[in-house]
Amino acid sequence: MSSTPPDDRERYERARRRVHELRAFYIHLTVFVGVNIFLHVINFVTAPGKYWAFWPLLGWGIGLVAHGIGTYRWLPFTGKDWEERKIRELLDKDRGARSP
Repeated sequence: MSSTPPDDRERYERARRRVHELRAFYIHLTVFVGVNIFLHVINFVTAPGKYWAFWPLLGWGIGLVAHGIGTYRWLPFTGKDWEERKIRELLDKDRGARSP
């Protein structure tokens, strides 16, 4: 990997980070589904007249949706590309303010 040009290394690192983000979301989704199935089974076996398993499903579901929005960049200000563009913009402004 050390013989690759800087642009290729940068692209590789971006792709590697993206794969890490996707894997983290898929793990989150899998755990969410598994735990909520387990909670619903417990709920219907122990207290079928009272549906309490909805509340963890709702709360955690909101968090999962937020994670998905960030992972799939459905909002323009949640992605790493936006962060990098904003950092460059602020650095350029700072550089312009410092030059006489």
